[in-house]
Amino acid sequence: MEKYGLVLEGGGLRGAYSVGVLAWLNDQNIEFDYSAGISSGAMYLACYELKRPDIGYRLAVDYAVSDEVIGIKALLKEGHYVAYRHLVEDDLLGKEHFDAARLHELDPDMEVGVYDLDQGKTVFYPAREIDDKLTLLRAACALPIASAIVDFKGHPCLDGGVTKMIPIERALEQGCTRCMIITTKPEGYVRKPAPGILKMMMKNLYAQCPQIYEDYCVRHENYYKQMDLIDSLVDEGKAVLMRPTRTIEVSRFKGDPVKCRELYELGYQDAERRRGEILAFLNRQ
Repeated sequence: MEKYGLVLEGGGLRGAYSVGVLAWLNDQNIEFDYSAGISSGAMYLACYELKRPDIGYRLAVDYAVSDEVIGIKALLKEGHYVAYRHLVEDDLLGKEHFDAARLHELDPDMEVGVYDLDQGKTVFYPAREIDDKLTLLRAACALPIASAIVDFKGHPCLDGGVTKMIPIERALEQGCTRCMIITTKPEGYVRKPAPGILKMMMKNLYAQCPQIYEDYCVRHENYYKQMDLIDSLVDEGKAVLMRPTRTIEVSRFKGDPVKCRELYELGYQDAERRRGEILAFLNRQ
């Protein structure tokens, strides 16, 4: 039997595109046998599995672009350029009342990737490990350098995108035979090697975990390995790849509500334009 997987890349504010595609999937009542999310993709995937695309929309278009979350205010409040504690505690829990208990009741076969500094690798946790304080989701989004290390189950953790930007390998390891992959970069995107100053900061900030420096230095190589694998799966008819069909000026840290809404709408429109292809691939026709 086929096992259908949903795989989400991160991308910071560019995740608004993924939210648009996920909203389309929710509207079609499409579910998957397995799903995996990295970085912001983990948070938006949780909203999708909770069947609350409205929360995902507000996260992507309103909260994530706020100067309370990114920029000087965030730096003054939390000591880092990105204030994920504010995003989770004040927005996702405080304003949206995200219901982890309800997610546990739905019990999706969903995993979230985090980089465990103790182990020096990306580790995946199931949805049932998402606690009421959403510590796991905050850890999944904790970008190196830009945000604080998050303690999860006694382990210091950061964004799993250090090694698994697009967790396609994990989906295959979990037995998925057909995958829908949502990435946040348009075709032709070039991932360059990390600048020397960032590598130096990684080496000094995380001296207790030399492996994260080594992994960060080859991050671009891992990205291309993952994309090559995805391209081969697409060629074999085993995967559908969703990515922005045009460039909208939103980056990991830079965007505004208008641009993020435009990116969200593009995600929804791209999915609708490929309706027949997606439904046929998922055997929904």
